[in-house]
Amino acid sequence: MSLEMLTDDIESTAADLGESLPVELDRETRTELALLTAALGPEETDELVRRAIHGLFQTTVDTGRLDFHLRSGYDVTYDEYLSGMTYDEMTGADQYPQLDDERRYQF
Repeated sequence: MSLEMLTDDIESTAADLGESLPVELDRETRTELALLTAALGPEETDELVRRAIHGLFQTTVDTGRLDFHLRSGYDVTYDEYLSGMTYDEMTGADQYPQLDDERRYQF
């Protein structure tokens, strides 16, 4: 997998999700959402769901779990995705040929 494949998968999934997402809630989740709605009083429960997704995303980034899964599945990190370049591309490491240790010091 690669950075390009990750970008394609994200764009494809975002297009599939569209503007709205019907979600079925189990009893526990419905009760928790009702409690949060009563306590926080948002205009719509959609706002709490958006906040929950942002919170989960931030926690996943902060703990390094997102990078772990991206590295496992796509061989990139979140920083590489944001910059649009891999670390090798950023540092120029992919521009130099591999060294041949046997011929390194021969003239």
